[in-house]
Formats: sequence, structure tokens, C-alpha cells
Amino acid sequence: MTRALAVFAHPDDVDFNAAGTVAQWVDSGMEVSYLVVTRGEAGDGEPRELIQELRMAEQRAAAEAVGAREVYFLSGYADGRVEVSLDLRRDIARAIRQVRPHRLLTSSPVRTWGLRDADHPDHAAVGQAASCAVYPDAANRYVHADLADLEPWQVPEVWFSESPTPDLYVDITDTFDRKLAALAAHKTQPGTGEVENRERFAAIAARGGLPAGRLAEAFTVIKRR
Repeated sequence: MTRALAVFAHPDDVDFNAAGTVAQWVDSGMEVSYLVVTRGEAGDGEPRELIQELRMAEQRAAAEAVGAREVYFLSGYADGRVEVSLDLRRDIARAIRQVRPHRLLTSSPVRTWGLRDADHPDHAAVGQAASCAVYPDAANRYVHADLADLEPWQVPEVWFSESPTPDLYVDITDTFDRKLAALAAHKTQPGTGEVENRERFAAIAARGGLPAGRLAEAFTVIKRR
């Protein structure tokens, strides 16, 4: 496990859900890249005419805070209007074939209502499209003819954040400061403060059976045979 690709809908999604875990992967020697589907133009921030540039810059700064290697942005997908399409599947499959990750991190394709009011529908759409990109799109050279110049790639592991049924709780207590630094980079966005996030990830740790005082992020992990 030397390369990972995180695929999310918006700037800040990876940081809210998995930055503490990503920091641990980086510390272990893994090269982590981000693929962000939209430019976050439906999020908060001023001036509105510069919101895409602001949010892209924020995501790059957040990636630097945890040591992620590269941040790629897709074009042509509107914040708040992402749907599972063949184009999106192809674009994610292209990134998979280029990065050739041993681990792919993305949102759960199952929409839930218990984490932050409600999971954004863009999250579930990207999670489903990424799942299709893992199999069959990236692994089968005949699915997308316009990717014929890129060798197929099979992703051994898929990690879903925001899952209604997580089976892995990662203790992020020792990397929580870097998670907070990544969240703080998203200056235009609400909900990035220490108190509320400490409470949130302490509650996740408690659900996972970790001792009092610990903080955790939760995932469903699929290991392909």
C-alpha cells in the first residue's frame, strides 16, 4: 500500500471526513492524491465571482496541512447538481488509471441523515460513480474506448466515509491537530472550529468503543479479492 486516491464531491469533504486518517497514511509513507469533482461554487464565501478559485486554493492548502501529494479538480460538474453519469465514471476511472492507487477513499454511495443534518446528495453520487469507476471502468480496458491509452488498474481496497454501517474506526487523536489545520484552511466555510469537531469525533470514537478522550474517524472498508 504505497499510493492512495481520495475522490470527493467538494473542497473540504475529505478534510471533514478523513483528514486525520490521511495524515496517518502520509506518515506511514503512502503517497496520497485528491480528486475533487466540483469547484465548490455553491458553498459559502465572498466575493462570489471568485468563489471557485478561493475554494480550490483552500483545498490545496488543506492538503498541504496533512501532507497530501497532489490535488486534482475535474471540470464540467456543478456543485449541488452532481449525478452518476458515464462521463463522471470515465473521468474518475481516468484518474484511477493515472494514479494507480492501492487504496481509494470516497463517500458512501448510501445517503444517510445522521452525521451532519443530512449527507449532501453530491456525496452519494460521487461515491456511487467512484465505485463504478473502480469496477468495472478502471479495470476493464473495453468500457471506455477513450481511455485506451491508459493501462487498466484494479484497486485492491476501497474505503467509504459517511457510511451508515462503518466497520473500521481509526483513532485520530494524535493527528487531530493536523486535521484541524486542514479544516482551518477552508476559511470561507462554516463548521471548521475545534470545539464542534472535537465533540463530533469524540462521539464517533465512543460509538466505535474507543476509550474516553479519544477521537476517531469511521469507515466501511472493502477489500477486493
